Amino acid sequence: MQKCIPFSFYLWGMKQWISKLLSDGGDAVSSKRFIGVLGALVLMGTMIANSFSPMEVAPSKELVEAVEYLTIAMFFGTAIEKFAKK
Repeated sequence: MQKCIPFSFYLWGMKQWISKLLSDGGDAVSSKRFIGVLGALVLMGTMIANSFSPMEVAPSKELVEAVEYLTIAMFFGTAIEKFAKK
């Protein structure tokens, strides 16, 4: 018989995973990672919403590109920071 694992255990594990994802190795949350993840989520949400809406309602191309470039820059900044000499 298989033992059931409570749902709260999964939520606690998800919280730990998210905190590790956004941290910079210590307890502090990396602002670059937070902005990068938030930007990626916004882009995904925008793309999903635009797939169900007419073209007249879509956000401007420049706005989507600005969020895209900001997200890419944040992820590259985090990656470069790991390999840069301290």
